[in-house]
Amino acid sequence: MKVQNKVIVVTGGGSGMGRELVLNLLAKNAKVVAIDINEKALQETAALAGDKSSALCTNVTDITDKSSVESLFEKVIGKHGFVDGIINNAGIIQPFIKINDLDYAVIDRVMKVNFYGTLYMIKTFLPHLLTRPEAHIVDTSSMGGFLPVPGQTIYGASKAAVKLLTEGLHSELVNTNVRVTVVFPGGVRTNIMSNSGLADRMSSSPEAAQKILSADRAAAMIIEGMEQNQYRVLVGKDAKIMDLLYRLNPTYAAGLIAKKMGGLLSSK
Repeated sequence: MKVQNKVIVVTGGGSGMGRELVLNLLAKNAKVVAIDINEKALQETAALAGDKSSALCTNVTDITDKSSVESLFEKVIGKHGFVDGIINNAGIIQPFIKINDLDYAVIDRVMKVNFYGTLYMIKTFLPHLLTRPEAHIVDTSSMGGFLPVPGQTIYGASKAAVKLLTEGLHSELVNTNVRVTVVFPGGVRTNIMSNSGLADRMSSSPEAAQKILSADRAAAMIIEGMEQNQYRVLVGKDAKIMDLLYRLNPTYAAGLIAKKMGGLLSSK
């Protein structure tokens, strides 16, 4: 689906890859509704939109609250009259520690934001999207959603759930006007890495740091995949290489990641 003149809702639009998705869509003359729980971050995104800000609406919404998502839908329809696409980008990462050291409260929060937030958006907007001449749903999983990463196991589990949710949705909607894309970013330079403590650990490894993709480049790849109605979008060389390697030899691939990440893993 070409995004020009379409109304597209982007979750997590206040920072990182979500912000870059918003700016990329605006540059392609889409009308964008940017969603985030952080009002200040949304204001910063609006400021960066510059002369495109007239095509941007912002809305502070907690996507883990189903009623808030349903209220969001009513607000968007009330303003624009319709929605053509949603990009479920919002997500949080866990502290870079083992399951044994991870608090249940953190586990619950990660699953609520990454999986249930995505599910609430889909369930709320899908009936309307099915009425549009063409529509698109993009869900952001992760390289960690198909490949185990020690210290990010719960995060990976939440993103694996998004992967299967999206792939199942694609199959269910194959004979409809709604296209579905699942995205697997590898290393992308965003706030989510800093929040996990991973960025600080990787800064001591120039080789690892060089492999991290910029958020604007990642966003461009995702929008390109959306416009080409791609089933899967692998963002970054690391995601593409590990996807292939994991398919060929999952045990070796898992061991390789465990070895590389083992030195970065810390206890609580």
